[in-house]
Amino acid sequence: MTAARVGNGTRFSARPVPDGGTPTRVWVDANMQLPELDLARCPELVVIGAHPDDETLGFGATATLLAGAGVRAQIVSATDGGAAYPELSVLQRYQLERTRQDELRRAAKVLGMYAPVSLGLPDGRVAEHEQRLTDLLIEILDGKPVGTWCAAPWRGDGHPDHEAVGRAAAAAAEQTGAVLVEYPVWMWHWSFPGDEAVPWQRARMTRLTAAALETKRRAARCFESQYTAPTLGGEPVLPPEVLHRLLTVGEVAFC
Repeated sequence: MTAARVGNGTRFSARPVPDGGTPTRVWVDANMQLPELDLARCPELVVIGAHPDDETLGFGATATLLAGAGVRAQIVSATDGGAAYPELSVLQRYQLERTRQDELRRAAKVLGMYAPVSLGLPDGRVAEHEQRLTDLLIEILDGKPVGTWCAAPWRGDGHPDHEAVGRAAAAAAEQTGAVLVEYPVWMWHWSFPGDEAVPWQRARMTRLTAAALETKRRAARCFESQYTAPTLGGEPVLPPEVLHRLLTVGEVAFC
């Protein structure tokens, strides 16, 4: 699959995060009947996130199911998420990056995954370093078993960093023979059931157990810096409705 530019940045920008986006009940009531994602076809899993927490919120329950079945599963974070609160000083941003790295390590442990790898690219400017990211992901994927799943944010997710990571992952998967599995995060915010901007024909849904969902919730709670108000005031990156939606709608992947 080629790394086509299928961005939905305009759609994402038109739905401010504090407004809540598409209500959770709209997605739940739609009761989408999608083919099941066949986890038995995954020999090894590399989950790539643009920021610490993407992997958990978008693919965490699927990842913990695979890890529990004995599949080697590891997280790769493109950035340390230091731009989550732009008003921070240089020192505060550094401290936030360290906090988010620690949150990611704890979440990975909850999910039963190997220690995460952080690539340290600049948060908010991943597109400027897309080729570098592609090269780094090729290095990571080279030597993995044939058919290793490369799970990454959907290239049409709307957030510019998510889309850039998705494109880089698609290019790396194409060059290494990994299987690209794209998971949405912000799509649930700006889109709606039946939206023609979403490739539903490629969508697969994981059959999640109650235990996997609870593990995902516990892992999500590790990212306290994202769902609690910052010390300088203002709103958290993940308002309650956004977090509730991501922990309720299930997990979909585009394959």
